[in-house]
Amino acid sequence: MIGIKHIATELGVSVATISNALAGKGRVSRELGERIRRRAEELGYRPSLAARALKQGRTGILGLVMPDLTNPLFPRIAQTVSIAAERRKLGVLIADSRGSADEQTEAVRRLVGRGVDGLLVVKQRGTVLEPLPVPVAVVNTASDPQNTVSADHAGGGALVARHIADIGHRRVVLYGGDPVSEVQRDRIAGMASALEAGIRARVLWSTGDIAHLLNAVEQGATAILTTSDLLALRVRSALMRVGVSVPEAVSLTGFDDLPLATAMHPALTTVAQNVEAIAERAIESLTRALQGEDGPDIGRTVAMRLVVRESTAIPAFSPNRRHHHD
Repeated sequence: MIGIKHIATELGVSVATISNALAGKGRVSRELGERIRRRAEELGYRPSLAARALKQGRTGILGLVMPDLTNPLFPRIAQTVSIAAERRKLGVLIADSRGSADEQTEAVRRLVGRGVDGLLVVKQRGTVLEPLPVPVAVVNTASDPQNTVSADHAGGGALVARHIADIGHRRVVLYGGDPVSEVQRDRIAGMASALEAGIRARVLWSTGDIAHLLNAVEQGATAILTTSDLLALRVRSALMRVGVSVPEAVSLTGFDDLPLATAMHPALTTVAQNVEAIAERAIESLTRALQGEDGPDIGRTVAMRLVVRESTAIPAFSPNRRHHHD
C-alpha cells in the first residue's frame, strides 16, 4: 500500500508538508497542495484511520460488548445499537463475552486497545467493570450502581405479577434462571412487590432440578412467573411431560417478548423491552461524554410493556371462571 513517505520522496518535500496538505492544514501553497492531493489520488493513497485518530484523538468507532450472542435478545440489541450509532456517523466494533466474566474483561481491554472512542457494555451478571480510559455506558439494571440506562426490570416484573393477581391467582411461583443475575433479581423483586398480602408467592431458581417446580404445582400453585421467555419454554416442556396443561391447569409467563413467545403453544404472556429507546439513550450518553458534556443521570430506566397472550387465564377454581370467555 502506498504510504505518505513515498509521496514525500517522489515530490521532494517533507512528510509533514504532505500530511498538512492532505489535512488542509499548515502553510502549504495552494499550487503545491493541489499537486500533492492529485498525486495522492493517482497513487490510490488512503489515509490510515489509526494515523488520523492519533492526529484528531478520535476514531469515530465505539466498542460494544455483549454478554452472549447465542441468546436471541442480544443480537437484537446489537443491531439496534449499531443503527443508533450509524445515525451519528459512528461505527461499532462488537465483542461477545460468551457468558464469561473473564472474557468480558478481555473483550473490554481488546476494544480499548483497538482505539475505540467509547464503550457500551451489556454486562455479564454479577460483574463490576474496572476503571477505563474511555467513556463507558453500561446497560444492566437499576440496582447496578454502574448502570447508565436499562429496561425497568423491576417495573416489568410488577406489571406481569399484577396481571396474574388481577385474573385471580392466589398461589404463584416466581421462577428465576440465575440468582447471581442483577436483572433477574430485580425482575423477581418487582414481581414480589406487586403481589398483595393474600397471595402466596414462592421464589424458586432453576439452578437445580426442575422437580421442585413441579412439586410446587402439585401443592397447588396455579401460576408460574419466569424471568425469561427461554426459561418459560423450558418450564412449558417440563409441564407437558407430566401432563400439566397451560393455561387450563397452570398459567405461565415469560420476559423479553422474543420471537419464540408467539411460536409457543399457547402463545406466551410476557413483558417487552423498548430496545430502541435503551440503545438511543446509551449512545446519547456516550456521545455527550465524548463532547465533554454530562450524560444522563445514572440508573435511568425505560418502561417495559405487558403483552398478554393465551398462556395466562383465570384459575380453574376461581368463582369468576364461568364468566371468562377468552
